[in-house]
Amino acid sequence: MTKPVLGFCGIGLMGAPMARRLLQAGYRVQIWNRSLEKAQALQDAGAEIAASPAALAQTCQTIFLCLTDENAVEATVFGDQGIHRAPGALLVDHSSISPTATKDFAARLFKASGHAWVDAPVSGGAASANAGTLTIMAGGPADAVARATPLMQAYAAQITHMGDTGAGQVAKLCNQTIVAASINAIAEAVALAQHNGIDAAGLSTALAGGWADSTLLQIFVPRMVTQVNQPLGSVATMLKDLNNVAALADGTGTSLRVLTAVRQSFQLAVEQGLAQADLSEIVRVPWPEKPTTTTETL
Repeated sequence: MTKPVLGFCGIGLMGAPMARRLLQAGYRVQIWNRSLEKAQALQDAGAEIAASPAALAQTCQTIFLCLTDENAVEATVFGDQGIHRAPGALLVDHSSISPTATKDFAARLFKASGHAWVDAPVSGGAASANAGTLTIMAGGPADAVARATPLMQAYAAQITHMGDTGAGQVAKLCNQTIVAASINAIAEAVALAQHNGIDAAGLSTALAGGWADSTLLQIFVPRMVTQVNQPLGSVATMLKDLNNVAALADGTGTSLRVLTAVRQSFQLAVEQGLAQADLSEIVRVPWPEKPTTTTETL
C-alpha cells in the first residue's frame, strides 16, 4: 500500500527530528518553515520544501504543526497563504497553545475547509523526538485521533487520547505545571548547595535512588552547574506555557499557589535578559552569581 504524503509545518528544535522520523519511516514528507534555512537541512534528508502552508495543504491529506505559539499557529493556518485555503482531511497540532485557542481554531478550520483538528502536544524534548519515544497527549474526535496515531508512532512511544478538542492542551499544561515546578525546585536546591559550601554538581549522584530523584534532577543538575551548548527549551517558551496554565486556572477557579511562585521566577528570569536562554538558566534567579566562564561537561 502506498503511504500517504504528509505535511509538516515548523522545522525547529522539536519539529525537525519529528519530521526526520517520518522520513525514516518511509513517508513522503513536504515541509514548510518560516526560516528557509532550517527547512533546507531536512531537504537533504529527502523532504520536499513547499512554497507556503496553502501549497503544502493542496497535496497533503494529513498536516502536522509544531510551532512556537498561538500567533504562529493562527498565521500558518488562517493567513493569506494558510492551510485553510485548501480542503483537507486532518490537521495534527503538536504546538503548545491554550485550550481555548485550540477550540476556536478547530471550529474555524472545520468551517473553512473541513479539516479535522487533533491537538497533540508532546513531552520528552528533542532527545526523545530523535529516539522516537515522545509522549503525546491528544485531544479531538476519536476517529481523527485514531487516524493520526499510526503516523505519530514514528516519533512517539506513548499516545493517550485525553478527550475532546482541547483536552490534549489541558493535559500538556498539567505536564508543564509539574515540569516547571520541578525545574525551579532543582534550581533552588542547586543554589542552596552552592551557598552553603557544597559543590552542587554532586547532588545528582547523592540524591540518586532517593525520593528527590527524577529524570529532571539527573538532567538539570549537570546543566545548571555548567554552561550548556545544546538547548532543551527556552525560558520564554516555558513562561508562555505557565501563562496559559494561569489563565486556565483562573477560568476554572483553581488555586495554584506553587504555580504562582514558579511563574514569578520565570518572569524574573525573562526580565533579567534570559528569555532565550536554556531552561537550566532559571538557576540564575536563586544563584545570580553563577560563574559564566565554565565550559560544558555533559
